[in-house]
Amino acid sequence: MKHNLKITAILISMFLITQIIGLFVATVYIDTPNNVKNVTLPYGMEPPPEIKEDPGGQGPYIIIAFILAISIFFVLIKMNAENFIRLWFFLVTTIALGLALNAVFIKLSLPYAPILAIIIGLPLSYFKIFKRHLLTHNITELLIYPGIAVVFISLLNLFWMIILLLLISLYDIWAVWHSEFMQNMAKYQINNLKFFTGFFIPYASRKQKDKLEQIKQKYAEKPDELEKQFKKAKIKINLAILGGGDVIFPIITAGVFYKIFGSILPALMIMISATLALLYLFVLAEKGKFYPAMPFLTIGMYLGMIVNWIVF
Repeated sequence: MKHNLKITAILISMFLITQIIGLFVATVYIDTPNNVKNVTLPYGMEPPPEIKEDPGGQGPYIIIAFILAISIFFVLIKMNAENFIRLWFFLVTTIALGLALNAVFIKLSLPYAPILAIIIGLPLSYFKIFKRHLLTHNITELLIYPGIAVVFISLLNLFWMIILLLLISLYDIWAVWHSEFMQNMAKYQINNLKFFTGFFIPYASRKQKDKLEQIKQKYAEKPDELEKQFKKAKIKINLAILGGGDVIFPIITAGVFYKIFGSILPALMIMISATLALLYLFVLAEKGKFYPAMPFLTIGMYLGMIVNWIVF
């Protein structure tokens, strides 16, 4: 197992909670064959009617958009444009939080829901991108990916969803096992940008925790010496991370199934199969090694699709 049982349970729980929130957001915005919601995405994110009526035709453009986004991000890294990248992510995070919160406020029948959502989203985005705080980071992650995912759900049909999952999985394999681009990008985000696009949980092993406790007890009455000893001890902190892409694509897939079947049951099947696949990866993975999550998630979701076709 890559991480201990407690950390694995936390990561799986956050992944599953985000999937549930994503499905909830989709049920607010996304029309189905039997239920036209007449709820539009705010902040100019609603696709034109002609595009929504032909979602399959947008598949190639979405793939091109992903390629362009990754390429632009890579160029910005080479240019050391940290401030521009932070601003870019701040804007995306604000809109994504606004979309997710707006769905909640619509269900609560609150007036001026889009305005209220963006007012709350702005400070949350600021603290996430410009101020490092572990709790704020992970809580906002629960809402960001549902907000982003709902924009793409209406633009994809089942065929292009299957193709997109395959292509993303192949890219993930190349980026993690061959080029190490993902590892380098994660380190760049954490060390240079001071934030990470995904769930992020630092933790120490039992041995390291015992070492910390011994130092605290020994130098409890000497604060200055305590700080020096902490630095000398060089306590090793492990990082449990799950990239944003590994979270968002299962949400999009479940949303597409909800849109097509007009029921949450097929979407729940995708959600469950993706969660089980991620759990399998965490149990299978070895400490100190990096693994691309998308191939495992994609296989799990493909199996969930097969079950859907048999049952529904």
